[in-house]
Amino acid sequence: MQQPLVSVITPFKNTEKYLSECIESLIGQTYANWELIAINDHSTDNSYSIVEEYAKKDGRIKLFDNDGNGIIEALRTAFTKSTGIMITRMDSDDIMTPDKLQILVDNLTEKGTGHVAVGLVRYFSEVGISDGYSRYEKWLNALIAKGRCYDEIYKECSIPSPNWLVYKEDLIKCGAFDLNFYPEDYDLTFRFYKNGLKCIPCNQVTHHWRDYSTRTSRTHEHYSNNYFLDIKLRYFLELDYDSKRPLTVWGAGTKGKTIANHLVKESVPFHWICDNPKKIGHKIYGQELLNFNTLADFNTPQSIITVANERAQLEILHYMNNQGMQAMKDFFFFC
Repeated sequence: MQQPLVSVITPFKNTEKYLSECIESLIGQTYANWELIAINDHSTDNSYSIVEEYAKKDGRIKLFDNDGNGIIEALRTAFTKSTGIMITRMDSDDIMTPDKLQILVDNLTEKGTGHVAVGLVRYFSEVGISDGYSRYEKWLNALIAKGRCYDEIYKECSIPSPNWLVYKEDLIKCGAFDLNFYPEDYDLTFRFYKNGLKCIPCNQVTHHWRDYSTRTSRTHEHYSNNYFLDIKLRYFLELDYDSKRPLTVWGAGTKGKTIANHLVKESVPFHWICDNPKKIGHKIYGQELLNFNTLADFNTPQSIITVANERAQLEILHYMNNQGMQAMKDFFFFC
């Protein structure tokens, strides 16, 4: 049986330090039927020459310049050049495990269209991994292992951008890289969710995710908290908000204020609750803050929870469970 061709889409910009290790990890895959669509996003270092040398030696490696500027247009350019029936994305500074493509292809082939194959990730860094990234890795892998990536989609991006595989027809169904919303990986995850693509459980590490001080997700404005909150709220209002039910926002910290401000601007009615006695009874953006106990007075409310403190989150979760409320139906953690 013919193995399906996998198109590996890899934009790059000034990653000469890591490119060879990335490409070597692809060349060393146990699964051989792939093509690398490498898109140069206006690099000013030696990145282009590095990829060019590999392309001369391996016909599976195809090098192009970005038709536009930036990561989204680079992904879009790559997609138009791809010929595989399965598509994945790879970051130019990361490393694949030797059996990554084989694992993802096998899982996706078994389940068929309408699915997303994912794998566990491991962060690595020359200077060690921060506690925040370590906790994110643990949280992410727990979801991936169960194939429950959408259960907490409003917390963080729950499908790692360089560690998924889908059929090309499903990616087209989800809008591929046509939209101009950042962070683009989080937006695509929501579109997988919107179109009902099921995540396939996996308990094997397939991707080593490099962390360093100048990586794009650390430095670019498009990956700031405000962009994440914009995407969360936009998709919540489109996919999960029930306008027939009262909406509450829990928490009046920075995230809570941002969400509340957006809701006011969108003319979406809501109740704002918190447990801070210094804020209860006061108005922000014309909205009075109420004691969280008033939640019991509302008939089948939906709640956006913006409280960042992990202990407080557990207390809220315990409260919700005692009230018989369900996650992703009655309450949504936005942090």
